[in-house]
Amino acid sequence: MLKIVKTSIAVLLCSLSVVVFAAKDAKVVAVENYMKALNTADIEIIKSMYAKNATVEDPVGTPLKEGHEAVVKFYAEGAFKGNLSAELSGPVRVAGDSAAFSFNVIFNGMKMEIIDVFEFNQANEVVSMKAYWSNANITPLKK
Repeated sequence: MLKIVKTSIAVLLCSLSVVVFAAKDAKVVAVENYMKALNTADIEIIKSMYAKNATVEDPVGTPLKEGHEAVVKFYAEGAFKGNLSAELSGPVRVAGDSAAFSFNVIFNGMKMEIIDVFEFNQANEVVSMKAYWSNANITPLKK
C-alpha cells in the first residue's frame, strides 16, 4: 500500500512539474507585450497585436474605437503622448479566448488602477479590448 501511495505521489509531482514548466500561453505573452508597449510608447507592438477588425472601449461606456487604424490612432494620440509607466498588479487570467488583467498606470503624479479584458481571434490577435476604470480609480501618489 505504501509503495502505491509513493508511486502515486511521484506521478502527481511529475504531472505538476509539466504544468508549471509549460510554455507561456500566447495570451499572457500578448498582455506582457502590451505592458512593454505602454512603457516604451512602442506603436509597432500595438500595430502587431491588434486584429484588422479590432475594437477598443477605453473606458467602458465611451465611444468604441473600431478598426485597426482607429485603434492605433487611439494609442498614438492618447496614452503614448504622455510620460507614463504601467505594471501588472496581479496575474493574467486566461479563459477561453479571453484574458483579463489588472494593472496600474503612473502618470503626472497620479496612479490609475485599471482592469482590461482582451478577446482574441484564432491567430491570437486582439479583436476586442475593454478597459474598466473611472475617475474613482485615479488617485494622487503618496509622497
